[in-house]
Amino acid sequence: MKKHLIPSLNLRLGQLLLLVALAISSCTAPPKQNSKSETTTFMIHSEHLTDFQGQPVYRYVLDNGTMQVELSNFGGLVYKIIAPDRNGKKENVVLTLDRVEDFLDTENPFFGATAGRVANRIANAQFSLDGKTYNLAKTNGDNHLHGGKVGFDKKVWTPETYSTDSTVGVKMTYLSVDGEEGYPGNLQTTLWMELRADNTLRIRFESTADQATLVNLTNHTYFNLGGMKRDVLDHEVQFWADAYTPIDEELIPTGEVKDVAGTAFDFRSPKILGNQIAANGGGFDHNFVTKREKSGEMKQVARVRHPESGRVLEMFSDNVGVQFYTGNFLSKFPGAGGQAYDIHWGFCLESQNWPDAINHPNFPSPVLRPGETYTHTIDYRFSVED
Repeated sequence: MKKHLIPSLNLRLGQLLLLVALAISSCTAPPKQNSKSETTTFMIHSEHLTDFQGQPVYRYVLDNGTMQVELSNFGGLVYKIIAPDRNGKKENVVLTLDRVEDFLDTENPFFGATAGRVANRIANAQFSLDGKTYNLAKTNGDNHLHGGKVGFDKKVWTPETYSTDSTVGVKMTYLSVDGEEGYPGNLQTTLWMELRADNTLRIRFESTADQATLVNLTNHTYFNLGGMKRDVLDHEVQFWADAYTPIDEELIPTGEVKDVAGTAFDFRSPKILGNQIAANGGGFDHNFVTKREKSGEMKQVARVRHPESGRVLEMFSDNVGVQFYTGNFLSKFPGAGGQAYDIHWGFCLESQNWPDAINHPNFPSPVLRPGETYTHTIDYRFSVED
């Protein structure tokens, strides 16, 4: 019997050793990498800072584990965007003030602001709609800029936080009453600002009105992917735009739509911003044409890369244009952390309707009528590359 038992015992021992080896191997093998959506942990922090004109002002921090976006319901404000470079170093990449509370009483060039009821300029601060002439505040020379003296950037919005499996954000609402800043009609606007799993800051607007009125909303964040160490002239810029709208000496569109080919406005392939500014004889404050007609299609409109840090910003939008502004009027502005923001210290990618469209019949109309809904979505997507 023993002669038969010993081989059987050896076989069982061999099987046992094999199982042990497999167990050890499975413990020491590299773990399976989960997709980002499976590993993303979303958090939102809310802080009541103060009251302004009897309404609470909050600071919100949206966090997806990789980057953070700080917001406020004052002005629909993008206060900070903290993004990593290629080495994982996180820095704020937008121009801002030291505290959200500073925005309540500090005049600034629309850092991070929601601009409305009509962003950009309206010539001579005047427009006609359905046979009636409306006069607006002259806030930029003889022209009207970004909604007036007390535009959407200076209003306290009613906020509500929200989250899903793939995003975290703040929903804000504001009612602009009939006659506010000279505009007709009660305009109800909802603004969603959310951080998504793919490091996208999505900004979405929706508005309705009870009278015919004008609507052109955007966000006015100034970006500096280098983390505010110097100007943005070393950034590499690309636009998916084959035309632009020329402007006069007061920065008002002439009504022309020109091809970018052969001009300093040709960013269809990546260009170093400083070189293009030199070729243009100064900075940019122009509308680049991304669509000829309105549609709900989201498309890529811009890509900006900072070679030194490896940070990349891609912009997607469903609107017809993007105002590219290169901080031409900044001059040693006292910004956050004691940093003076000088000329070309940041750039804006303002997705919007074409400027002064109400005064140019060949431009896409900015008119919103009762029964219609204005919608506008912007994606700012952050990444890094070697």
